[in-house]
Amino acid sequence: LICQISVIYVHKKSLILPTGSFAWVDSQPKSKYPCCISLSMAHRLQTHALRIVGVAPIKYSVSLQNYSRLRVQSCPKKKLRLHSGSIKSVQSLESLSERKSVLFKLEEDNLKASLKSIFMQAVQAAYPEICKEISLNECANSMLGDYQFNDAMHLFSIVRKVEGCEVNSPKEVAQNIINMIPVNPFFENPSIGGPGFINIKISDAYISSKILQNFNICELGEKRVNRAESVTYPRVIVDFSSPNIAKEMHVGHLRSTIIGDSICRMLEYKNIETLRLNHVGDWGTQFGMLIEYLNDERDGFVDNIGDLQSCYKLAKKRFDEDTEFKIRSQAAVVKLQAGDLNMLRIWENVCQTSRNDFEIIYEALNVKILERGESFYNLMIPAVLEELQEKNIAVKSKGALCIFSSFEGAPLICRKSDGGYNYASTDLTAINHRIKHEKADWIIYVTDSGQKKHFAGIFDASERADWLKRYGEPDVRLSHVGFGLVMGEDGKRFRTRSGEVVRLKDLLSEAESRCYDELKNRGTSGLNEIEMKQTARKLGIGAIKYADLQNNLSTNYVFSFDRMLDLKGNTAIYLQYAHVRVSSVLDKTEINVQNARNQEFHLKEKEEKILALHILKFAEALDSSLQELMPSRICDYLYTLCTLFNEFYGSCKVIGDENEESRIIICHATASTMRRCFFILGIDPVYKL
Repeated sequence: LICQISVIYVHKKSLILPTGSFAWVDSQPKSKYPCCISLSMAHRLQTHALRIVGVAPIKYSVSLQNYSRLRVQSCPKKKLRLHSGSIKSVQSLESLSERKSVLFKLEEDNLKASLKSIFMQAVQAAYPEICKEISLNECANSMLGDYQFNDAMHLFSIVRKVEGCEVNSPKEVAQNIINMIPVNPFFENPSIGGPGFINIKISDAYISSKILQNFNICELGEKRVNRAESVTYPRVIVDFSSPNIAKEMHVGHLRSTIIGDSICRMLEYKNIETLRLNHVGDWGTQFGMLIEYLNDERDGFVDNIGDLQSCYKLAKKRFDEDTEFKIRSQAAVVKLQAGDLNMLRIWENVCQTSRNDFEIIYEALNVKILERGESFYNLMIPAVLEELQEKNIAVKSKGALCIFSSFEGAPLICRKSDGGYNYASTDLTAINHRIKHEKADWIIYVTDSGQKKHFAGIFDASERADWLKRYGEPDVRLSHVGFGLVMGEDGKRFRTRSGEVVRLKDLLSEAESRCYDELKNRGTSGLNEIEMKQTARKLGIGAIKYADLQNNLSTNYVFSFDRMLDLKGNTAIYLQYAHVRVSSVLDKTEINVQNARNQEFHLKEKEEKILALHILKFAEALDSSLQELMPSRICDYLYTLCTLFNEFYGSCKVIGDENEESRIIICHATASTMRRCFFILGIDPVYKL
């Protein structure tokens, strides 16, 4: 069998077996024509055969030490056959790996992913008939190891039922997996604990070499060199923030803006082309009443957002009470949609006044975003709805055009009974345009959780219309990132004392003011008045961002200035102070570590190794955050990093110690990693306090 698989002929990208030379299921071939299999499948089939006779496949580069542990197995007397189930398991495993990697490539230095790949190879070498996604976790007890493979017990329950596999315990399964672990730079001599847990400790040599690579990372302002750039998904669109024209941004817009910006930063950090879109509400029947009111009371002009919002409220009141005004307002909408120049002039003035106010907020939050409102898609709506009707996806019901989803729930109304368009009309047209014209491969919507069902209907309609299909390429991916409400400390929705929605501008201003007062009271080292105000701004806005991002997105969170500005605990202020501390250490040293070599780097204390190993887990945290679209993973990582650094700083003398050079290298790597995390979270780091 081994010889038959080994003599396959390579032809282009497939492998052609000589006719009749190989029995797939039975002893007789089912066809006289050559069979084609993939290279990876051929390797796995060969591994299966090698395992039966107890020979380690060269493909896995098993070390001489592991060779000595191989069991010498004899072929069982019963007839050996390669079952169709084994072939299917190989195919399904390959497709599973492909599905896992279609979003984006993992970071090249993702330690956990590298270790998982090694164990995946070892499991497949030891037990090719098993198709199972393995798990690898950090050790709960650091005395046992750094990572732990604990699937041996489950694998034992599967392997014991496979014909020809004779194992007596999970420990034996674990040992067989260890025997197939290839030589690698990450660890040596894995151990078995408990009923079959495989524990591994990352070697000091590997940690040292990777820490030194931190000096080769370019500044965040430059284009990042990442050899694991996205190939499958080169273009991502993130739809976030989305305030309404003629209304001030309030606390309800805070979460979408901050979360969306952080997701964009993760993508951009990985060099994935990202288009940030602001789907503002700048079109609809409400603009008819506003335009008519401005015509009546303001000569069609307004120049500040406060007056504009007041006019909007008064226009709504008049619309509800005055029938004549209501008729004129409806006529104004028709004129606006028909391109009346006077209507368009007033509308453009309203949009620009709102836009000017939005830009003040975005500048304060350091958020860059391209406005593309509902009006952009207005002329495209009829063609999109016509296509959906032709495909029998959109149907008329009680005068309205509806899409009945493939799941239970109310239908998606994409055209009202009076012929008017709504949010669904615009969202369907937007997603169509983003796929067909923007060539998006992944579209991410960041809105409150209340819109989950709405977007589920939009996504379902897009899939049924075959908009997501790309023949020969992966399908377009759609994601909705839903988030909970911002609550007050009284457990109710966060509002002012008078019950009004809190303006975002006021919120940011108060955070800055509180930080400034705190700096004044505590005293600062060498900060002048201008620097103090700049620092207060960074601290205040950073505190608001971090307090939002560190929470589970789907749950509500309580907004508390006292809590988010606390020096202790998981707050941005605590993180900033840790960054100031490590920056201060680097300012004091006279050692130049830019040309440091592995021989000059030593990890003597346990606090040094724990901190250094955690630094190497940054890539793992980044990939995990992006896979789950959860910036809170970066927050958790950064908080742990700062905590470990403070423990290291308290236990290990840095300046003046005989091991100063190595410890300065660790400090440098810590600071560099902190700043990368701050960048992804959209927080400006502070260097002096």
